[in-house]
Amino acid sequence: MADSNVQLDADVIVVGAGNAALSAALAANEAGLKVVVLEKAPEHDRGGNTYFTGGAIRFSYQGIEDVLKLVPDLSPAELDVIEVGTYPESKYFDDLMSVTEGMSDQEMANFLVRDSFPTMQWMTQQGVRLVPSWSHQAFKVDGKFRFWGGLCLEAVGGGKGLSDQLFEIALKREIAVHYSTAATKLIVNQSGAVEGVTVKGPDGYRDLYAKSIVLAAGGFEANAEMRARYLGAGWDLAKVRGVRYNTGDAINMALDIGAQSFGHWQGCHAVAWDLNAPAYGNRAITDLYQKHSYPFGLIVNANGERFVDEGADFRNYTYAKYGKQILTQPQRVAYQLFDQKTLHLLREEYRIKEMTMVEADTVEELAKMMDIDVEGLVKTIADYNAAVQPGEYNPTVLDGVHTEGINPAKSNWALPFDSPPYQAFGVTCGITFTFGGLRINQRGQVMDTSEEPIRGLYAAGEMVGGLFYNNYAGGAGLMAGSVFGKLAGTSAAADAQV
Repeated sequence: MADSNVQLDADVIVVGAGNAALSAALAANEAGLKVVVLEKAPEHDRGGNTYFTGGAIRFSYQGIEDVLKLVPDLSPAELDVIEVGTYPESKYFDDLMSVTEGMSDQEMANFLVRDSFPTMQWMTQQGVRLVPSWSHQAFKVDGKFRFWGGLCLEAVGGGKGLSDQLFEIALKREIAVHYSTAATKLIVNQSGAVEGVTVKGPDGYRDLYAKSIVLAAGGFEANAEMRARYLGAGWDLAKVRGVRYNTGDAINMALDIGAQSFGHWQGCHAVAWDLNAPAYGNRAITDLYQKHSYPFGLIVNANGERFVDEGADFRNYTYAKYGKQILTQPQRVAYQLFDQKTLHLLREEYRIKEMTMVEADTVEELAKMMDIDVEGLVKTIADYNAAVQPGEYNPTVLDGVHTEGINPAKSNWALPFDSPPYQAFGVTCGITFTFGGLRINQRGQVMDTSEEPIRGLYAAGEMVGGLFYNNYAGGAGLMAGSVFGKLAGTSAAADAQV
């Protein structure tokens, strides 16, 4: 804790107001301490990227018994048609290592996996309500909703619902939230401990002091200059899936006082995002500009060429990396194509009116309507159809129904594209969050470049590096925010009482 004699504005100050930040605030508040939350956004734009997520949370569970501990009000009728399977800790860990190509920090990954279910229980004890992810993570097969890809629950109301619930709980706990208040600088005393933060609010600059400071203000995905500097050429042109406020300020404040950078600074979570979506997230549409049902169709570029294996794995394990592939294509655009055999499998985001979609009775007409090279698309579809091998199609498993003799192959869910009318959806790259950030220890303390914790400083959420490299497992971001947010808040409160 800070050892200054300045007058304190709070015991714990939390910078940020997304899932990780509010988890930290609630955890610190449980210790009976005065907690203040600083939200850079005005109140009507509050909630960070959490607001723009689908709200699905990846956690380890042994079966329906564990799920019922989190959602005890499932009706007998619902229980009769639900099949969640199991998702043991070993599978969760293996999935993290698989999608990150073995680079995820094992200490962090192990902590996330082991603490995922206890943290879910803690969240429900705080008052967060959950529901099975019926429409996003399940298909009805033989009368049962079968959940796939290691995800079965989401917050009631999705990401917006999770954000709203957390703010309601914070309000009931009398946790003060200062809106339109941006942290600009960490205050460090002569002993090297962080004792406060300089903020810019509606009335200008002022210094706020506390015994502990928790940084949970997101990555730098909304900072075009930092995207270009760290992610590379073209990334300054990407659309931002979430808020405009995550510009890396808190990361830079920490680096300025000697914090250690960590993680994959050239990596990010990026998805297929509607071609005509606005530059930043729309709070009315939230996450529905995303287009995640591509495993059941084809993806082509403006030349009519396929460039990824749409069926390489469940979309949970490919969607966060395929978005960036679009950025490298001509005009930074791609088109998701579906025929009548799979349209019923498409997620709800394919049915909103705010989307770039055309329908046609022929491949040639479809190409013309979407300004795709006609000859290129006709050839691609013909080559693909000829390469499809027979098999038993099943959208709830990796069914092995594949192609042979084309590159890229389609490894699963490969059906002939031959049942009009066809639909095409125009998409581009939408960045969600960045992977590079700060290094923390097992107590959530920010580490300096000498591998020593910076006293009084803690971090959580998307501004912490080391967990995700190259790719991401769907639902792991919200879980990491809750797990490491709770850790940071608990440690900050404990040290504030010393």
